[in-house]
Amino acid sequence: MSLFANKRKRKLCIAAISVLLVLTITVAACALYLGDYYRADRQAITAFLPQGVTWQEEPDGTIVMAPAGATTGLIFYPGGKVEYTAYLPLMQALAERGILCVLLKMPFHLAVLDRNAAEGIQEKHPAITEWYIGGHSLGGSMAAAYLADHTADYAGLLLLGSYSTAELSHTDLAVLSVYGSEDRVMNREKYQENRVHLPGNFTEIVIPGGCHAGFGMYGAQEGDGTPTITAAQQITQTADAFAQLVAAGTAT
Repeated sequence: MSLFANKRKRKLCIAAISVLLVLTITVAACALYLGDYYRADRQAITAFLPQGVTWQEEPDGTIVMAPAGATTGLIFYPGGKVEYTAYLPLMQALAERGILCVLLKMPFHLAVLDRNAAEGIQEKHPAITEWYIGGHSLGGSMAAAYLADHTADYAGLLLLGSYSTAELSHTDLAVLSVYGSEDRVMNREKYQENRVHLPGNFTEIVIPGGCHAGFGMYGAQEGDGTPTITAAQQITQTADAFAQLVAAGTAT
């Protein structure tokens, strides 16, 4: 074998090893990123939920809380890198107010990986005549993006510590945007910029003392402010506000 051939073979080997090394590092970094998420605080959730509360868990992990006689439903997208069961208290609070709640499990805890997760949910619950969709943080933005392509199928949108980059201003959707006064995770500048994408009469509520993580029960979130109210209080206020929005829509 010529010297030229040996050099060429060596270069190919080095290139192959370099590519393999880059791929290994990339896979390891992805695994580390995806494996690092906020776990649901099971102790806090158990303390919040009334004894004997039950829900239906479907094979794909979707959780449904269905109060008797419900005619209004909410499909909920969890926040990014948050274990979806952290939102069980919020779903329970809404179910207690007569709203069927469908809590979606996202791949790797990221709604951006399954923006169309709401597809087919409505058909499974024919008794529900009025549907809303919403979510927390990244989940809210993804829910809004899905809604933009399905506005005729929904009555409104619930945004928790979130905003919509999708254009919804031309619709007559009922929109409720809620965030805590101590939220330091949501980008306030982008929130203000994206208000124009919502209907002009959307409802905005700022919960005094609330924070970004307070809509679920998963402990403190990095970069968030210090809340002066409990997560249970923030969840209760949020559920009350959404129930009022639903009631107002039903009355019209």
